[in-house]
Amino acid sequence: MVGALLRPHSWAFAALLASSALGTEPAMAQQAAVDRPAVTAALQHLLDSLLAADTTNPGLTLHVEAPRFGLSWSGAVGTADRATGAPLTPTVGVRMASNTKTYVAAGVLRMWEAGRIALDRPIKSYLSTAAVNELVKGGYDPAAITVRHLLTHTSGIFDWGDAPGYSARVLADPTHRWSREEQLRLAMEQGKPYGPPGAVFRYSDTNYNLLGEMLERLTGKPWAPALRESVGFARLGLKATWLESLEPMALGVTARAHQYLGAMDVYDIDPSIDLWGGGGLVATMKDMALFTRGLFTGKVFRRTTTADTMLTTVPAAEGPAYRGGGSRIAKQGNYRMGISVVDYEGVVTYIHSGYWGTFSLYVPGWDLSIAGGQLQQQSPAMGRLISESIATLKRHLPPPSR
Repeated sequence: MVGALLRPHSWAFAALLASSALGTEPAMAQQAAVDRPAVTAALQHLLDSLLAADTTNPGLTLHVEAPRFGLSWSGAVGTADRATGAPLTPTVGVRMASNTKTYVAAGVLRMWEAGRIALDRPIKSYLSTAAVNELVKGGYDPAAITVRHLLTHTSGIFDWGDAPGYSARVLADPTHRWSREEQLRLAMEQGKPYGPPGAVFRYSDTNYNLLGEMLERLTGKPWAPALRESVGFARLGLKATWLESLEPMALGVTARAHQYLGAMDVYDIDPSIDLWGGGGLVATMKDMALFTRGLFTGKVFRRTTTADTMLTTVPAAEGPAYRGGGSRIAKQGNYRMGISVVDYEGVVTYIHSGYWGTFSLYVPGWDLSIAGGQLQQQSPAMGRLISESIATLKRHLPPPSR
C-alpha cells in the first residue's frame, strides 16, 4: 500500500542489522551448505550466453557477494575497449551513473542520524543563497519543498537532463566542463515544474544535485570528500570506488572500461555531464555489491531503523513519463529514498540502476548483493542479467526467508 512501510526483513533482518553494527556474525549469516562450484559455473554460463546473444554488446560483468553461502564471486566476459580488444576483467571500473544516488541518499541519511539535517525541513534551510534564488526564478518555492521531497523524487523539480537539446550539446562539445550551478540554471530556464511538492513522483537528477550541494555545505568539504566521508567508504572497505575527475583512479582498479551508446565510445565525454549528485561514481562490480550489502547490514547507518526510513514508500501520484521509459526501478511506489523495491522472479530486491547499463541490488531474504553491468547502453542484456542472475541463484540456494 502506498504510504505504508515495507518490512520484508522482519525481526530476523533487524537482528542481522544489529549484529552487524556490533561487528559480530549473526546466526542467520552463518554459511549454509551450497554447491559453490555449481553456482559459480552457472553464473559464468549466464554471462557467456547473454554476451553471445547480443553481438552489439562489447562486454558484461557481474559480482555476487553472499557470505551466508560462502560466495564472493566476480565474472566478466568480452572486451573493455573495442578499439584495442583489451579484455574486460572484474578489476575494470565502470561508470555507474545513477547508482550514485543510493550513495548520496545514504550520506544524507547519515547526516539525519547525526541531527545535522531534518528530512521535513524546507530545502532553503540547507542550500546556498544562489541555489535558492535560482529555484525561485524557475517558479519554485524552496520553503515548500523538503529534503524528503528531494530524496523521494517528489519535489516536482524539472530534471536538467530533460532540457531540450541537452544531449545534443553534450555530443557537440563532449569535453565541456559542466558545473552543478550550470545544470540547475538549465533546468530552471528550460523546464517547468512536474507538479506541486509532494503531489507527484517524477525521477529527476536535479533533486540529487541539490542533495549533493547540501552534503558539501553540511560537511564543509568539496564534493568528493563530502560524499566519501559522509557515507564511510573506508569503513566499508571500498577500495575500487571513486568520483571520476575529482579523485585519482582507485588503487583496486586496473582500468576504466569504455562504455558505448550505440556505435559511439563515450569514454572521453567529460564526467561532469553527470557528476554532482545524480551520478559520477566509478567502481568495480565487487565494490558496488559490497556497498549495497553494507547499506542494509548495519555497516553504513548507526540505527537499525534508518533502513526502514530509506525504504518508506512514496505517497504520490505517478508524474510525467520519464525519458528512460517504463523502468520498474524509477517508478512511483517502487522508488523510495535513493533505492527501489522490486520483485524479480518472486524475490524481493532493493535495487538501483544507472544510465550506462549498471545495477546493484540487495536480496534481504538471502542477505546477498548482486552488481552487474553491460558496456552497451542500448543493449537489452541488463534486464535479463538482473532477472536471470536471480533465477540462477534460486535454482541453487535455499528459498529466501520472508
